[in-house]
Amino acid sequence: MGNLSRKRVLVTGGAGFIASHLCHRLVAEGVKELFVLTKYSCVIDNIRLLDIWDKIIPIEADLRNPDALIKIKEIKPEIIYHFAAYNHVGDSFMNVSEAIDVNSKGTVNLLDAYGDYERFIYISSSEIYGYQKVVPFNEGSTPFPISPYAVGKYSGELYARMKCHVYKSPIVVLRPFNAFGPFQSPRAIISEVIIKCLRGEDVETTEGVQTRDFNYVDNLVEGFILAAAKEGILGEIINLGSGQQTPIKELVEKIHQLTKSKSRLSIGKIQYRPTEIWRMVADIEKAKRLLGWQPKVSLDTGLSKTIEWHQRFNNLFREPDSALYRLCQ
Repeated sequence: MGNLSRKRVLVTGGAGFIASHLCHRLVAEGVKELFVLTKYSCVIDNIRLLDIWDKIIPIEADLRNPDALIKIKEIKPEIIYHFAAYNHVGDSFMNVSEAIDVNSKGTVNLLDAYGDYERFIYISSSEIYGYQKVVPFNEGSTPFPISPYAVGKYSGELYARMKCHVYKSPIVVLRPFNAFGPFQSPRAIISEVIIKCLRGEDVETTEGVQTRDFNYVDNLVEGFILAAAKEGILGEIINLGSGQQTPIKELVEKIHQLTKSKSRLSIGKIQYRPTEIWRMVADIEKAKRLLGWQPKVSLDTGLSKTIEWHQRFNNLFREPDSALYRLCQ
């Protein structure tokens, strides 16, 4: 991790799924100070950070409020990871203003609030690619975002790149592809299917011919760490994906097998979305070349780790004899 262990680091949206894994890694590596920007500075609202809560410094602020971001000048972070976002693709069609305000204007507010950092890592999204005629998706492809979420993320990315080009701000843009792992929301397909399979509930999907590039969260965290320390990458846009595309039908059947589930699979029960992206896979040659990075945890291994975690989670939250279950009574 090099000199990053002696830095003051700020992670926005640090209580989110992917960002919380990065926070755990940063604490384990011994950063000098870890500031986590969150809407509420209460551990109950940031449960993913429970076991490191006394090792971080929560900063309560909403990106949509520029006045609240004045606090960042006081803490003077040297490294900033910007994760905070409205992050549900489907729901963004019903919450357009919020998705744009947080993902676009929120990023503008953050970048304008403080600029005396050594490196700013903007966490973009593979969703910004949208419709593409050629796969794998290459960083040089022209994005065609097809959801308010993606439009907001791409707008924030463009503003970050403008800051880098015009003001020489030390910014790196990362585009992670579909992440999965422990602590992910059940609204994400892998967590949703695992939970239903473990509970024996029916699993309904589309025909599942569309493909996605799934990447275990620890792989991404390694890429984030490298992006903060590597020289010669300022101004670059870098994909972080597995480089392999998996059909949704194959994914669901794999989870069903790994969980030894008795759930009934209803493949084809759900209609495709009107804005369906049929093939999605990352070109990761740039990440290999510039970061010396490539995923180490395979899809099957990552799924097994995630299933094991969900089994423990399920026992903790649903079994009447668990301490947490009794606490809630």
